[in-house]
Amino acid sequence: MNSRVVLIASAALLLLVLIIATQFWQRETHDPTTQLAGRNPEILVRSHSPTLGDTDAKVHIVAFLDPACETCRSFDPLVKKLMAAAPGRIRLTLRYAPFHSGSDYVVKLLEGARKQGKYWETLESLLTSQPRWVVNDTAHAELVWPQIQQLGLNLDQLRLDMEAPDIERLIVQDMADARALNVTKTPALFVNGRPMPSFDYEQLERLVQESLADAYR
Repeated sequence: MNSRVVLIASAALLLLVLIIATQFWQRETHDPTTQLAGRNPEILVRSHSPTLGDTDAKVHIVAFLDPACETCRSFDPLVKKLMAAAPGRIRLTLRYAPFHSGSDYVVKLLEGARKQGKYWETLESLLTSQPRWVVNDTAHAELVWPQIQQLGLNLDQLRLDMEAPDIERLIVQDMADARALNVTKTPALFVNGRPMPSFDYEQLERLVQESLADAYR
């Protein structure tokens, strides 16, 4: 009798696990954003997108960034921490979604700095100093420039380069892709094409760990 009860209980537990797994699979594979990214991988990563990390890394984080976004600022070191914990296995690509007022100006400045080979240090400096140049959720151009004085940039050239038509086209393309992917807030992060469910570091860490385990079996 006891054996029969145990058998029935085990079968019920197995059925429950299968139901939960099926629901999870359906949620993951039928998510419209995931499907769109799968059909059109270029919508996540364009040739102009700045990328950090080993190009052969099998785990790819794509982050839609607003440099004036406080949450983006807080997530940046956390993403770098995940990359440092798995050297050579994770790469990061940044896209732009400058939703805050004045933020598109800062994006242009970043891209101008990239033309001088100083993209990542300029981004780090601006994110670190963000409370000094973002006031009432608005990026103030006159407060941005003092934050990059120490980086060795040719500031006169930077002012010219940031107005280049290719930078404007880059921003327009990124915003179009953000709309197509239903990005309405930043940071919007994707791990191997899968969107992070919410603004939660544990969610991101889980996605990264699952992707690492799957890619490096």
